[in-house]
Amino acid sequence: MEIPKMIQMGAAAFLLSGVAMADAVDLSSWSDTSGGNWTVQGTGNDSVYQSVNGTPTIFHNNLDSQGLALSGEITVQTTSDDDFIGFVLGYNTGDLTNASADYMLIDWKQGNQTAYSAYGAAGLAISHVEGVLGTTDAWGHSGNVTQIARANNLGSTGWIDNQTYSFDLIFTESLIKVFVDGVEELSILAQTLGLESFNNGSFGFYNFSQGNVLYAGIEENIAPPAVVPVPAAAFLFAPALLGFMGLRRKAKNSVA
Repeated sequence: MEIPKMIQMGAAAFLLSGVAMADAVDLSSWSDTSGGNWTVQGTGNDSVYQSVNGTPTIFHNNLDSQGLALSGEITVQTTSDDDFIGFVLGYNTGDLTNASADYMLIDWKQGNQTAYSAYGAAGLAISHVEGVLGTTDAWGHSGNVTQIARANNLGSTGWIDNQTYSFDLIFTESLIKVFVDGVEELSILAQTLGLESFNNGSFGFYNFSQGNVLYAGIEENIAPPAVVPVPAAAFLFAPALLGFMGLRRKAKNSVA
């Protein structure tokens, strides 16, 4: 699939200007699924709180999101339970119960779950979901859930109660990158999975067996040129990705 000219031009403009023009995201048009209770908050509807400890639940933007970056903060505002928080990429409405679903799941577990062997261990991971996301598959990264990789630094480290983490997700047809607190934790190429491309679809937030989770200050931007799948020469500008991260944080902190 060819990346739209507008996205290519926007990426080029970012590279030349050196300024990341992030837009706050109004979450009031996003959709939730069963199993959770998602409440939109914030002055500009840029935050959402999920209160239920239950089955897998997703809150997603209903838009094809390839070629974009999503950023914000995530906090588990409780000392109760130790299960899954995270994100989905390429999700489409109804995919939780769709036998033909095909999307990527990024989940972060606080505590070890010895009953589910290594895949139930604490830490951040990315998996490929193909089919219905049943609770057994979600727990163990088994069946319809194929674990692809553990995070570089947080692969066996759980999140901490009441600690706020910044996140940046970059999603193109050929590449997914995940940053936590400005550090790259995951970088996955579609071709390394034997895929021509990742399926297009929504950004979304994901909770499973974990309530009291706040996703706040959500912003959207064009993916930096270092990761937009345009000619290979664009990858020479990898330092621009670091500029994107730093400028976005600096701009956010100056407003606070």
